[in-house]
Amino acid sequence: MARQGRLYGIGVGPGDPELLTLKAVRLLKAAPVVAYFVAKGKKGNAFGIVEAHLESDQTHLPLVYPVTTEALEPPLSYEAIIADFYDTASTILAQHLDAGRDVAVICEGDPFFYGSYMYLHDRLAARYEAEVVPGVCSMLGGAAVLGAPLVYRNQSLSVLSGVLPEDELRRRLADADAAVIMKLGRNFDKVRRVLGELGLAERALYVERATMANQRIVPLDEVDPMASPYFSLLVVPGEKWQR
Repeated sequence: MARQGRLYGIGVGPGDPELLTLKAVRLLKAAPVVAYFVAKGKKGNAFGIVEAHLESDQTHLPLVYPVTTEALEPPLSYEAIIADFYDTASTILAQHLDAGRDVAVICEGDPFFYGSYMYLHDRLAARYEAEVVPGVCSMLGGAAVLGAPLVYRNQSLSVLSGVLPEDELRRRLADADAAVIMKLGRNFDKVRRVLGELGLAERALYVERATMANQRIVPLDEVDPMASPYFSLLVVPGEKWQR
């Protein structure tokens, strides 16, 4: 029986190319096929992070998102469209794996932390040998550039999606010792309002594109809610504890 290729899900970190792990670089250089997620007409942030380490004889395989927003006009369904996309992408990767070619799928941050790779992993890992290489996730990159320790001693950290309904977001933040809020974008105004209602606005720290060359740290009350990009997050650090 012919050898199947091996599937690698490789986390490439939040943006700074120097945050790539040694293992990620080694496997990327060795993979015959390097696949990456990208929006139409874009090169992609993940590809930009690793591009300097790739060779011309490798197959560079863009997986182009059909949509990049969850807000679609009826009768279009984001869930159906994106599920079909992952099905198709998995079929494409399977063709390479069946031909004996290893495939490295690069993923911003960490593959299993809001990473697009996980949807391919769910479809392929039962059929092919798969290995995941963890990467520095965006919330840790954000905390680092903000200079904000996340949790002290026995505090708990809540990682929340800004897409949550307002009441649910309020409830979870009220119960949190510390929090990171992701998926802001058009949800930013709602999130800022909830932070204000809970008295957390003074503790909340906002950063766009953490560790990237175009990183911006902006005071919470100065953020334009109509211009908060996809690569933005809010950190509500735990209360400081002095030994």
